[in-house]
Formats: sequence, structure tokens, C-alpha cells
Amino acid sequence: MSGQRRLQFYQADVFTDEPFGGNPVAVFPDADGLTDVELQQIAREMNLSETVFVFPPTDQAAVVKMRIFTPTQEIPFAGHPVIGTFFVLGTLDRFALREPVTRVLQECNLGLFPVDIHSHDGVIERVVMAQPSPQFLDVIDEPEALFAIARSLGISKSAITETRFPVQVVSTGLPVIIVPVRTLTAVRSIVPDVAAIAELSQQYGANGMMVFSTMTVEQSSTVHTRMFAPLIGIVEDPATGSASGALGAYLVQHGVVDIRPETEIISEQGYEIDRPSRIFIQVNSDDDAIQGVMVGGEAVMVVEGTLNF
Repeated sequence: MSGQRRLQFYQADVFTDEPFGGNPVAVFPDADGLTDVELQQIAREMNLSETVFVFPPTDQAAVVKMRIFTPTQEIPFAGHPVIGTFFVLGTLDRFALREPVTRVLQECNLGLFPVDIHSHDGVIERVVMAQPSPQFLDVIDEPEALFAIARSLGISKSAITETRFPVQVVSTGLPVIIVPVRTLTAVRSIVPDVAAIAELSQQYGANGMMVFSTMTVEQSSTVHTRMFAPLIGIVEDPATGSASGALGAYLVQHGVVDIRPETEIISEQGYEIDRPSRIFIQVNSDDDAIQGVMVGGEAVMVVEGTLNF
């Protein structure tokens, strides 16, 4: 075919140290010149929860500008795509690593945010990103609304209300409905009603629904979570950085965890869909107010390829 274009891409599994775990993301490091239509077509072809396209920054303080697409739409911000992209770019030597921590600024559709790349002997061990300040939005406490949420998850309303913590929409860049559930068994038994979750997400201006329990599979974890985002084309996400930031802020705001000036939380996710993930969350607090939220994790490279179109 004459005029065929070729684009290098890489796929990393994020929030895991083993291939086939965590959440995969496709990264196109040289996307300059692609049209919006082409970006969406490529993301649909990759068919992952997110695909990242890297452009030269428009702000000289940043090292790159990122645009993030699900199979159905562009989103302004996300977690695992940022972690995965900077793991890929650092591995490809697209910027100089200064051990033990390299701090860079990334530009996205919400602005500029710092990213810390932790490395040792040239190997990237963890990538940590700052998230926007948390916004605590609607508390959903009407009995009918709680029943609708429980029904959309296929669990009893009492499994939610007996936690004594609120169902609330929280955002650290992307709004998500945070749903506390009393037991690990109840969380693991969830069979999502995709249409109902999409409708509830739209009703409350959220991208999806994150369910959590303080009962966990791994002893070192703080919470066990599941994330459903059918409204943006993701039935169940194996690891969700943006929602994990919102969850961390929620856990501190409502005293679900022991609060320190730097509260460290480990969230496990993806177990029910055979992609176990481990997400590190840090919430910085001062004078009973949250000052910052950081989310990070490991990543591994699993695919290097060329897209022809």
C-alpha cells in the first residue's frame, strides 16, 4: 500500500512487577502529526482501557504533553497511563534519569503535574505521580439511591450501610463514586449490572464506581477494590490510578485509615479478573486538611511493536 504510515508503540503492564498482571497501557511516544480522528481510531484498535499519545509540550517546563484515550473517547486525566508512559519513556532514555529520584513535569489536558521516577542502577523501580487536589462532591445517602447502587452491584444494601461510611462522589482529576462494602466476600461476589452502573455514573457526574473493603487478600494491603466504568467503555478495570487517588483522599477524609502527616495506603485491585495489581497511595495532611495526593507503582514492558496504517 502506497503512503502507508508506521508508528512505534510499546505496551506496559502497570501497578505490577510481573507480566500479565496490573493494567496494560499502550504508549505511542511519537504521536505528533496525528489527527484527533486517527488518535481515536488507534485507541479503538488497541482496545485497552487507555492508550497514550505523546506530543512535544506546549509549556516549556514540561518534558512531554500526553493525550489519553479510551476505546470510545478522550479523557483529560488518568493514573495508570501516566505511570506507564513515564516508565516507557524513561526505559527508552527519552529523558535523563538522576538517581535515586528524577522529578519531571507532565502536561495533560488538566495542566502540569509532577511525576517522580525512582530508579537504581539505571532500572526504574517505581513511578509516582501527583494528582489534583481532592474534591468531595455528592454524598449519596437517600435510601432509594443506596438501594439502586447496591442493586447495580448485585449486593445487599446492608453490605454498604453497615460499614457506617458514606457513599460519595470524590475527584482527584476524574470524579468517581466511592462505595464502601463491609466484607471482602461481598466485594468479590459482585456481578455488575453494566447498564445500571453507567446510568448511575451519568446521574452523579462520575466516570465510574469504585467499591472497596478494608478486608484484603494480601496481609500488606490496606484496602481491596474493584472499579467499574462502563460509561467510558471499561466494564471492570484491573488497576485505576485516578480513582485510587480519590479513594485515598476519601479514606483519610472519613478516618477509615489511621491518619498521619503522610498516610501511606496500599490498594489491591484486579484480583477478580486475574490481573492482580498493587497501587501505592500517599495522602499528605496538615491541620486536618489534605494537602496533596500521590499515586504510584511498578511497571513492566511486555510489548514492542509497529502500527501500520
